[in-house]
Amino acid sequence: MLALTSLKLSHFRSHLRADLHLDGRPVALYGNNGAGKTNILEAVSLFSPGRGIRRASAADMTRRPEALGWKLMATLQANDQAYDVETWSESGAARQVRVDEKASNQTALGQICRIVWLVPAMDRVWIEAAEGRRRFLDRIALSFEPGHAEASLTYEKTMRERNKLLKEQVRDPAWYRVIEAQMSAAGHRIHQTRQQAVDVLHAAQEKAETAFPTAELELIQNDGSMPHTAEDFRAALEESRFRDLAAGRTLVGPHRSDLLGTYRAKGVPARECSTGEQKALLVSLILANARALQAREGAPPIVLLDEVAAHLDAVRRAALYDEICALGVQAWMTGTGPELFEDLGGRAQVFEVGESDGHSIVNPAQA
Repeated sequence: MLALTSLKLSHFRSHLRADLHLDGRPVALYGNNGAGKTNILEAVSLFSPGRGIRRASAADMTRRPEALGWKLMATLQANDQAYDVETWSESGAARQVRVDEKASNQTALGQICRIVWLVPAMDRVWIEAAEGRRRFLDRIALSFEPGHAEASLTYEKTMRERNKLLKEQVRDPAWYRVIEAQMSAAGHRIHQTRQQAVDVLHAAQEKAETAFPTAELELIQNDGSMPHTAEDFRAALEESRFRDLAAGRTLVGPHRSDLLGTYRAKGVPARECSTGEQKALLVSLILANARALQAREGAPPIVLLDEVAAHLDAVRRAALYDEICALGVQAWMTGTGPELFEDLGGRAQVFEVGESDGHSIVNPAQA
């Protein structure tokens, strides 16, 4: 089992304080829009590497008007071991992490806690720019391989350095060699991890009996193909210098990749599907991610589903709840009213999120 068994928020977003006692079941949060439900999901997302579901800075997460900083504390049950995890930011500084009272880092979080999510901002992922689809795939890839975050940071850093040389029209090959060696190693690793994630998702969908449609995925490279090895990528960067100098930026690499999706049963590209079908495809992929991690790690990830119930019809909503419970997932779900979670019955813990004196309050729902 992978689940939070306690969660405390202090001066986080709209929450002055919140203290949730949990038993591993799915968690349903209901309340009016703006009450602070999504803020709780954002807090949970910060127990994994990265900037959370909103991709916000640490300074933006602090409660106003105090702006003192914020702190999150949780007990994380990972199979047979419990971890006391804290993450916080003081006065807008970069967030810090402590595990079992010892200073740690975000990469270590990824080793003990896998969290995946589906939020309303992702609903347009199939029809917007490729960057959003890369980010969606990278989050899934990170759940399988925590080292994906380090490779991504290295690649972004070295690409910025290379682009700076290109913009300054530096032509001496010696300036590029070390940068391109690091960049090609990290870029090849990123591409391999992404492709492996696509393959794993395909396999997990093939084996599942689900009410959600299968999403056929293809990782492609805009304006060419991704080199097969790190050495081939290094050579491609060297060969592309003249073209990149003219453009002032790097034109080959995993930052040019895109993820194409197809509704398999209909043979229709995801970008051409209805809004409801696009949402169902995303849910299908999140569930496939959870099934694959359960098979690989012995426990599914924690899953965050913001306002997902409101965008599914009653049949698919009930099917989603059944699949979540069958997998043993601690899914955190939000909605405006308790009626959206009636099909869960006693299989979930339900909390009402409201407002009082300018801050959010969280209370267990009355039976």
